[in-house]
Amino acid sequence: MARYWYSPLTIRRYHQSIQMPIFHHGSVALAYLDEGEGEPVVLIHGFASNKEVNWVHPGWVTTLTRAGRRVIALDNRGHGASSKLYDPDAYHTAIMAADVRALLDHLGIAVARADIMGYSMGARITAVLALAHPPRAAILGGLGMGLVNGVGSPETIAAALEAPSAAEVRDVQGAMFRAFAEQTKSDLKALAACIRGARETLTPEAVGRIAAPMLIAVGTKDPIAGSAHALAALIPHAQALDIPDRDHMLAVGDRVFKAGVLAFLKARP
Repeated sequence: MARYWYSPLTIRRYHQSIQMPIFHHGSVALAYLDEGEGEPVVLIHGFASNKEVNWVHPGWVTTLTRAGRRVIALDNRGHGASSKLYDPDAYHTAIMAADVRALLDHLGIAVARADIMGYSMGARITAVLALAHPPRAAILGGLGMGLVNGVGSPETIAAALEAPSAAEVRDVQGAMFRAFAEQTKSDLKALAACIRGARETLTPEAVGRIAAPMLIAVGTKDPIAGSAHALAALIPHAQALDIPDRDHMLAVGDRVFKAGVLAFLKARP
C-alpha cells in the first residue's frame, strides 16, 4: 500500500476547507472564514479571486490574527465556494456590499464596530458600504481614483472571460484577468456577469461624504487602480500609502502594505 506524507499546514488547510462555514443572504449562499479573537476586521477580496487567494495565502489572516484581531473574510457571490450567478444585475456593488453587512448581522457584529478592508473590486465594495454604513475604519487596497473615474473596460474583460480559450484573447488586460481566473479555477461565466454588473463609480461628492477614517494603498507600478493620493484628497479623513515597486497583482501581499495597515489600525480612533 502506498504511503503519503502531508505537512501539518496541508492537513490544517484541508480541514478548514471541509469545515468552511456558509450562511445565506436571501437565496445566495456565501462561504466565509472567521478566525482569531479581538476587534473584528472584515476582508473583501478582488475580482476573480477568493478569500484564500487574496487573504490566506499572502499571509493576511496570519498577520492580523497575530496582531490580536478577529479576521472575517468571505467569498463574494460568484467567487470561490459561494453561489454562482449569471445575471449581471445580481452583482451590483450595493448588493455585494449588502452581502457583507448581512454576514456581519449573521455574526452579531455591527458595521460600526468593525474595520473593513477590500482589495480592487473588494475596495469598491468597501467604499460603497462605508458610504451607506460607516465602519470604524476602512482600507482600500488596489483602488485609488479608479473608484471615481472607472477601471478598464468591463465588456473587454467579459469577452476575454467568455472566449473559447485563453489563446484567443488579444487584449492585454483581458488576457491578464483570463489567466488569473483560470489560475483560481473560477467560473468564467459567473465572472463575466460580475464584471458587467459590479463596475459602478462614485462621484467626487459621494466619496467626500465618507466619514470613516480611511487608508488608500496602491502599488507605485499599478496601471489599473488610479492615484491613491488624488482619491485621499477627496475624502475628509483619508490618507494614502504608496506600495513601492508593486503592480496590481503583486501589491496584495507586500510587507509595506501589511505594515501600513497594522500601523493605521493601531492609530485609528
